[in-house]
Amino acid sequence: MGWPATGFEQRPWQGSDGDVIVSRRQRMLARGDYAAAVPPFIADAVLRLEADVLAVADDAGRELTRFDTEVGVIAAPFASILLRTESASSSEVENLTSSAKQVALAELNAASSGNARMVVANVRAMNAALDLAFEINEESIISMQKALLGDNAPEHTGRFRDQQVWIGGGSFSPHSASFVPPHHDRVPALMADLIQFCSRTDLPVLVHVAIAHAQFETIHPFPDGNGRTGRALIQSMLRSGEITRNVAVPVSAGLLGSTERYFDSLTAYRRGDPAAIIDALSDAAFRAVGNGRQLVSDLRAISDGWRARVPARAGSTASRLWDLLLKQPVINTKTVAAELGVSETAAQAAIDSLVEHEVLEQTNDYRRNRIWHAPEVLAALDNFGDRARRATPWPA
Repeated sequence: MGWPATGFEQRPWQGSDGDVIVSRRQRMLARGDYAAAVPPFIADAVLRLEADVLAVADDAGRELTRFDTEVGVIAAPFASILLRTESASSSEVENLTSSAKQVALAELNAASSGNARMVVANVRAMNAALDLAFEINEESIISMQKALLGDNAPEHTGRFRDQQVWIGGGSFSPHSASFVPPHHDRVPALMADLIQFCSRTDLPVLVHVAIAHAQFETIHPFPDGNGRTGRALIQSMLRSGEITRNVAVPVSAGLLGSTERYFDSLTAYRRGDPAAIIDALSDAAFRAVGNGRQLVSDLRAISDGWRARVPARAGSTASRLWDLLLKQPVINTKTVAAELGVSETAAQAAIDSLVEHEVLEQTNDYRRNRIWHAPEVLAALDNFGDRARRATPWPA
């Protein structure tokens, strides 16, 4: 296929001082030079792919567009819930797992789970990616990563990395790592080249997105958050390429069925085989659409069930609260009042009505600062996650 492979160069290792407690074996392994990646410049690289790879990517792109159109004409709450599921799935690829309830609690600053707070930060990163979809440049990518880590690790944001990073092999040195991204002095030029590649219009969109994502992960331009930022870039490029217009289709959920295959496809890309990551992203798109359709169907059935059993006139605060619960299944009185533009008294009356009809349950035992959740919505979201994690065979 002729795609340039990643090379490697020897770099001297400036190791940690003797205060770091490691075994003699680790110290022996950390001696001498280490091999850092030297990714190729791809802005003008010529891509040649087999017809079947292009056909599958084209089919996957059409399915993403069809699903985006279907959901876009239903209601705004589904856009919010799909954004949250994409953010949660992308976080889970990095083993940051959390229940739907904890994520929703984190949005109210009431979660006990640190992972849930990180998922909420990833929602901010995804939003930034969509907002900046038509301005993909160094500054917008830095903004995506800052939205992700600005609260938890601000020292790692605002710029590309100025240190060597590596993947696997422990934290003492890069010598035993499974992959060592390029030395930080190469990052600015590589990112400038990637931005130029992202502006190309001569490639099919899903192919373009897959290669840009793989190149981003190979460069690994930040000290932390590269995986989640790189998957936010996927959403940004799908939007700028007009594959999607309305929602963040949860492509990361499609990757969860076989994260090993996903990581292997990135390795294959570095060896000069871009077909692997294109196939991985195409298959993830098909899975995401199927799972996303099931989630939307489940949520619509839940909403229809509420309307059938709760006596509330159209346009009332209680009926408007149904839609809010689809995108925000954990609420308090202040949130409902602010979102619906009503008094806290009216908000509380609507909450009480939905508690009475078993739409809502109180989450905590407080007399003040009470929180309620919609169990059916949370169950649908957790079921979505379970389906995404279910391993399915990949084509040989």
